[in-house]
Amino acid sequence: MRIPRIYTNSPLSEGSQAELDENAAQHVGRVLRMQPGQELKLFNGDGQDYSATITEAGKKRVEVLVRAPEANHTESPLQITLGQTLSKGDRMDYAVQKAVEMGVTCIVPLTTERCEVKLKGDREDKRLRHWQSVAVSAAEQCGRARVPEVLPIMTVEQWLEHTRDCDLRLVLHHRTEQSLGSMEKPDNVALMIGPEGGLTAEEIALAEKEGFMPVALGPRVLRTETAPVAAMALCQWLWGDSGSLK
Repeated sequence: MRIPRIYTNSPLSEGSQAELDENAAQHVGRVLRMQPGQELKLFNGDGQDYSATITEAGKKRVEVLVRAPEANHTESPLQITLGQTLSKGDRMDYAVQKAVEMGVTCIVPLTTERCEVKLKGDREDKRLRHWQSVAVSAAEQCGRARVPEVLPIMTVEQWLEHTRDCDLRLVLHHRTEQSLGSMEKPDNVALMIGPEGGLTAEEIALAEKEGFMPVALGPRVLRTETAPVAAMALCQWLWGDSGSLK
């Protein structure tokens, strides 16, 4: 039987008796219906995995006996900050999920001129919590030791300021012939992805003025949820941990 891998924000240390946080406990006790004596693989974002045995299990409360930490080598040496323009339906969920699988470090939802999604107040808070939950599930599935943070929604101007210290800042659009392969290896990258209708010429010009490099991923126009996956796959291949597969 496959051992479930669960994220918890509870402290974990060898030999300790730990109570899982509410979300993790409900998933283990209510969804998976696991029982005392069964095994779990836990992680809490400290970069390690922990084997654990359930000692108490209910629908809302789960306690475990934590065993020795195990090294986890799934984090890429390349730091990637993704600025993803909000999109309709489950497209944003897809972008978040796949970005986590591709090794993203941080995700920033963006609102741009052609963005058709408007979120404020409680709706914004609810969606941010949902996207963070999507990131947690993706990290559990793909074996990552850390869960990328989904930051509050930013405007283009806020995003440009937020990424000012990144080594390489890229704005993706198909109206350029510059490729990723022509650029020097960075330690960290910021990727700016536009909406379904694309970034406006003014937004691209503003990004370039602030130090962003325009880059295209080929002759075809990619969907807003496809572009970050393609871009990060290439970044990891060129400068991250996927290059070991060459």
